[in-house]
Amino acid sequence: MKIILASGSPRRRELMKYIVQDFEAVSLDTDETLPDGIDPMKASEYLANVKALAAAIKYPDSVVIGCDTTVICNGDILGKPHTKEECISCITLLSNARTHQVVTGCSIMYGDMIESFSEITDVSFRELSDEEIEKYASTDEPYDKAGGYGIQGLGSELIYNIDGDFFNVVGLPVTRLYQELKKFLRNIKEN
Repeated sequence: MKIILASGSPRRRELMKYIVQDFEAVSLDTDETLPDGIDPMKASEYLANVKALAAAIKYPDSVVIGCDTTVICNGDILGKPHTKEECISCITLLSNARTHQVVTGCSIMYGDMIESFSEITDVSFRELSDEEIEKYASTDEPYDKAGGYGIQGLGSELIYNIDGDFFNVVGLPVTRLYQELKKFLRNIKEN
């Protein structure tokens, strides 16, 4: 059975290879507007469902996986910074050993079957100087990442602790998705 990863993220595509070798990654334009009043902890799962549904319509005979990652600090979603000033603001907020949550929502669909979940990892930054924040914001790394940092790159220097799945912070909860996909595929065969 063909598996489709509905994601344009190169990081997710790399991580997906740890779960299954034979899959196709597709990038679809979807409306990622969140409904008013949505719980920030549920936002990534909502968007994962939106992405998976768009791919399921286009690939109805395939198992489709949609994913989305959000960074949440003090109950607010921190998006991808577009400017250096936004990046500096974001990293400053996360600095000073403040713990924030990285939530990746995943949605697996096939026909009328759907399984969705969210994986949460707590991340704490060390206390950063203005100079360190400025230096990081001057790189290309932060600008396509939720929360304005990449744990797998230069952003690793910003972090002093994580509690949970490292790969979840990169953008795909490898262990949990592996387990859920295995169970999902087993259910397809039994039905």
